Amino acid sequence: MDARREPLVDTADGNVTYSVAVRDTATGRTSAHHRGPTPAHPSASVVKLGILLALLLRCQDTGREPTARERLSAAWMIERSDNDAATELWHVIGGADALDAAHRRLGLRESAATPEWGLSRTTASDQLTLLEAAFGVGATPLSERSRAFVADLMTHVVADQTWGVSAVGRAPALKNGWMPLSATGLWVVNSVGRVTAGGRDVLVAVLSGGHPTKDAGIALVERAARAAVSAVGVR
Repeated sequence: MDARREPLVDTADGNVTYSVAVRDTATGRTSAHHRGPTPAHPSASVVKLGILLALLLRCQDTGREPTARERLSAAWMIERSDNDAATELWHVIGGADALDAAHRRLGLRESAATPEWGLSRTTASDQLTLLEAAFGVGATPLSERSRAFVADLMTHVVADQTWGVSAVGRAPALKNGWMPLSATGLWVVNSVGRVTAGGRDVLVAVLSGGHPTKDAGIALVERAARAAVSAVGVR
């Protein structure tokens, strides 16, 4: 899916960039937009969803279940966005090369992992592809058991991290990411997940950067998510 460089939400801040993609799972209708020179953004903590899927693929390939420690680390990584848990599982899966390989198996084509996992780059369209694999929308190498584990974690994110795509509707299953970039002090704020809106399940991914504060980023992400869902005819 190519992201169209068209206005989706207005912002007077010239530093702000965003990439957004949405799919109505009932109709298959999709929409993607970006503001900025490229649709790619630093992942921040949304990369933790990719780490989780890479772990589950690794377990499937070796014919084993995640260990109790891996399951606990996965829960802390997704539900609480714990960085130490993410780093632990990053080493379990084999780091950047392993994440890139898992992404390719899952159909991602525009993402690139880096040794510092939070700076891995991705696009909203690739994150939409990741969500499709995670929730079994179309073909996916993830087993039903693996997908159920992912959905369980994403629906139990701690209350103060349930902003973002949850603004679109109810019953959110999501993963958010946020961080200030050391070079500029400006914030990256991202949100990906599945919500129920207009009686239908919708997959939404919004990546953004250049915000003066985290709260400003959250506000932009939520506006973009609502606009993107409206663009595919879901009310």
